[in-house]
Order: sequence, then structure tokens, then C-alpha cells
Amino acid sequence: MNSDGQLPDRVPALPVFKRMKYILIAFVLQNIVGKAFHFYLDWKYYLSPPKIRPDIVKTYPCRPRLPIRVFFPRSSKPTSKLPVLFTIHGGGFVVGQSTDNESWNRTFADTHNMIVVALNYAKAPGSPFPGPVYDIEALFVSVLADPAIPIDTTLVALAGWSAGGNLTLAASQLDTVRARLRAIVPLYPVLDLGLDGVTRARLRQYKPSLGGYRARPTDMLLTASAFFDWCYKPVGHELRDPLLSPLYACRDSLPKHIFVIACELDFLAHEAWRFASKLAGRVEPAMDEPVGRINPAGKGELIMDDDRFYFEAKTADENYRWLLVPDAVHGFDEPRISELSRDTEMEEDLGIKREKVIAMIGEWLLAGPLKA
Repeated sequence: MNSDGQLPDRVPALPVFKRMKYILIAFVLQNIVGKAFHFYLDWKYYLSPPKIRPDIVKTYPCRPRLPIRVFFPRSSKPTSKLPVLFTIHGGGFVVGQSTDNESWNRTFADTHNMIVVALNYAKAPGSPFPGPVYDIEALFVSVLADPAIPIDTTLVALAGWSAGGNLTLAASQLDTVRARLRAIVPLYPVLDLGLDGVTRARLRQYKPSLGGYRARPTDMLLTASAFFDWCYKPVGHELRDPLLSPLYACRDSLPKHIFVIACELDFLAHEAWRFASKLAGRVEPAMDEPVGRINPAGKGELIMDDDRFYFEAKTADENYRWLLVPDAVHGFDEPRISELSRDTEMEEDLGIKREKVIAMIGEWLLAGPLKA
């Protein structure tokens, strides 16, 4: 915020020493830690191939350094064209790979008999906004034009996590993408790049009674958020540009079927709630109204009878749906979150919710916007 407590209109410049610090962090993270980690993974993959892996990994001339990963349903290699869900990984626009959601992508393809294509994008600060938006556009168009992937190009949806959720909404505003899309599913997306971490953290729910990893008093993304923002946002750019901050996109510029999913214990949840409310024509929550409720839900429970957690606005041509996953942290559907936390109770709870959410997304798509 500015010194008068107001949010800035444009991306401010940081002091020189903070910029130098962030440049050094980005270099170390991407060129030393990141490369060493992926070298280890490459050798591990070579020596002991994982059971969960894509059927095709390929690149296109438009983005030769950004491989995409294709998952066919395991029931059989498709002999006829199938609906497709494109997915976009997260990582604050700075880290992450198209391999990050292998388990989710494989499960979704097998459960719903759909092709899943994991897209890719170049990372900031080397490729800040709007570079990743146009990476997604180029690869999306290339895959749909590829005869080697048997996609029913009339049944196309797009989903993304966190920064990938932002890119899902940003890319779907481009004419070349929106014209081909039936629906989008942003999962715990970054939607308002004008908000600072402290404001976001104040608006999420905290539940000490849960114990373990989820009882922490500080949001897991708070420390890194300023660094990620600096890497992605160009200095001087309008913070309410809908391609940068999709919260400010008008409804007519987006697909007509949108399912917004957020995590109750995530400082990105409030802006997702505001966005879903705006789409559905509901009163937007105030900036002093935290998401969710203080009481924990039951194990594996999704709360469907409370409009803080679930609502839907549906007409013959439009469908806007909101789901707040109770007692869930950012990245709740990634197995590595549970592995890193070593919280068995959380792992069991979020594992059930992960499967329910995967089922709900597929059922919503195939019974509605992707119904043949």
C-alpha cells in the first residue's frame, strides 16, 4: 500500500538494494537450486521411471523450449476424438514445471475419459508479464491444430493452479483462446496483483484448533509473495489491467462457464471469493470479511449448504460456480504438500477432498459445458 493506506494504481519501483537482492534470489533459485533439483529428477526418472507419466511429451516450433505433456485415458488409447482439459501449473510465475501436476492430470484423464494436456510457460523475471500469457496462447493453439493428438476441438476446457489459475483467466480473454473454449477452472488463482501480502493474509481464515501444519499463524506464501510479484510485474504497469489482474476483467471478455475453486486457509482465497461473487451477480464480500468460518469441517467434508463455501449461478447459456475447500491450504491437491508437512491427519483429510474436487470438476464439465 501507499503511505496513505491506498493501493497503488501502477506497479511501483523498488529500492535499488531490494531489487539487487531479488535478482540474486532469482538467479540462485532458477540457475543453481532449480537446475540441480531437475538434474536429480532427470537421473531419478532415468534410473527408475515413475509409474505416473504422460503418454506424449513434445514441443512445437512456436515455443521449442517449452515441452507440453499429454495424458490419454488409461482405459485405452483413444481411437476417436475426446474432450480435452488443458492445465497450467503454478509456482508464482517464477518456479514450477509442466511436470508438477502429473498425478492430478493422470487421475483426471482416467477418471473422466478425457485427454489432459499440461501446458508450459517461460518463467519470470526472464519472462515477466505478459510473456507467459502469450506462451499459453501459442501452445494452446498449436495443440489444437496437432493431428497427432485426437482432440474433439469443440469440447475444450482450461484449468490452472495458483499462478496458473491467473494465466487460465488471462489467456482466456484472448480472442484466439476464448473462441475455442467452452469452460475454465481456476484453482486457488492469483487474481488481484495490486494486493500486498499483508492485506491478503488478514483476509484468510486461521484455525488453531486444527493443529499440525494447518494451525500455523502465518500464511505459507506471505514471505515469498513480494519476491514473486516483483519478478512478474513490470514497473509502471497498470495494476488493474485485466490480463495482469483478472479480478478486473469484465464478464463478457471471459468464457461463459467458470468454476472458481479456492482454499480456506490460503491468502488468495478472498480475491477468488470476490471474483466468483462478481461473476455470479452476487454482492461482493467486503475487505474486512474473512473467508469461510472458524469451525473446522468434518474429515473429507465439502460444505455444500453454506454460500460462503458453495454457490452456483446458472442460466441456459452461462454457469458460474464457487467452491471454497474447507480447512485446505494452498496447493491442497498436490501430494508434495502433505509430504513436506509430515502431517498425517492433514494428508488424509486433503486426500479425500482432492478426489472429491477432481470428481466434481469432471462431472461439471461433462454434464454441462463439455456435454457432447
